[in-house]
Amino acid sequence: MSEKEKESNGDLMPSVSADTQTSATNTAQTAASTSEASQSQASAPEAISIQPESNAKRTTTKKHKSVEEKLYSDDNIGITTYKCPNCGGDAVFDPKAQKMHCLYCGSYFEIENEEKVVEKDISELLSTAKVWDEAEVYQCSTCGAKEILDKQEVASICPFCGTRNIVKIEELPGLKPQGVVPFKVDKEKASKISTNWARRKYYAPRAFKKSALPENLHGVYNPVFTFDLETRSQYDGRLGKNYTTTHYIDGRPVTQVHTRYFHIAGTQDVNFDDYIVQASSNMSNADIKAISPFPTNGAPAYKPEYLRGYSASTYNKDGAQCYDECKTMIKTDIERQILRRYDYDVKSYLNIKTAILKQKYKYVLVPVYVGHYRYKGKLYNFFINGDTGKITGKTPVSGWKVFLTVLLGLAIVAGIVVLSILFGD
Repeated sequence: MSEKEKESNGDLMPSVSADTQTSATNTAQTAASTSEASQSQASAPEAISIQPESNAKRTTTKKHKSVEEKLYSDDNIGITTYKCPNCGGDAVFDPKAQKMHCLYCGSYFEIENEEKVVEKDISELLSTAKVWDEAEVYQCSTCGAKEILDKQEVASICPFCGTRNIVKIEELPGLKPQGVVPFKVDKEKASKISTNWARRKYYAPRAFKKSALPENLHGVYNPVFTFDLETRSQYDGRLGKNYTTTHYIDGRPVTQVHTRYFHIAGTQDVNFDDYIVQASSNMSNADIKAISPFPTNGAPAYKPEYLRGYSASTYNKDGAQCYDECKTMIKTDIERQILRRYDYDVKSYLNIKTAILKQKYKYVLVPVYVGHYRYKGKLYNFFINGDTGKITGKTPVSGWKVFLTVLLGLAIVAGIVVLSILFGD
């Protein structure tokens, strides 16, 4: 999945005025974005702003167990199946062939789908949308995880915690996906990717790396919203550039660091293409970003055949929530684009007011392999992009390796100090 920030240099109008102040050991303050504007009418751009805020803390609400506590099991997972037109046996989607494959007679046949996913106006997402009426929602009574299955299928085991406390609930499964990115990496290759990744972890214990074998690896179609946004931001701020002076005390040179501050102001245009936001709490936004990109642009329109042989997670953050998250996250990207224009060492403050000129969205299922490693009674989850094979996750950490690294770093610093004392003159 790609996130492109297209910068229109012709619309940038920076102005800089300099003034000088002196300070010792300056550190940059963090500018945090705070206010969100209400949803705009179609004829008017939506405005968001970034104001300076010190020591800002984000608060999050936990609705489910942390991902490290979730078990993913392949045993008797209630996956959807498709009947072979030749023999009537079960057929599944084959990621290597990109075709349906009968598990009994071995036949391969194409998925007839020439349609591609297209963006829709954001107003549709925030008002009413067509529900996924050919599917039903099953919920685990143990961990609360929800899974989408076709109406003719039955869930037998929870793919998130491994229990069999699965019940059908009277709940619509929400929006029908507009598109799906099919799996291209098969399970065998995903297993090798995870093993090689775990064994390359420098700080992982040696015993773990020798015995690293993934458990309960399986493919899940993960729900995401992607947003196309055209933004224009007005900004003003104060940045500083460090410089040094040297004077002598008792014949020894003393160097001081000072900061020369200057004012900035201007306009910045930043466009976002397929900015991805995770729609399920089974993965974090950080995890889905870590294994991105996914080819959501030009992905096939949704057809249930792509899900045969895999499970699909339902979202528990609706489109409006994901859109709000998107507007919050892009503030950091906009600020980074603005600061990239200036040569500075210290940020005193930066005020940004952003108008969203155009906004569209897609609701897409993307392929993810999920598994975990078990080491000394603890589980360490990992996630693999089912299209590219990119992986992220956690592994155990060897305390001795960390200690030795810190000790080495302290020894290097001590050596530098000693050398500066001996040869300072």
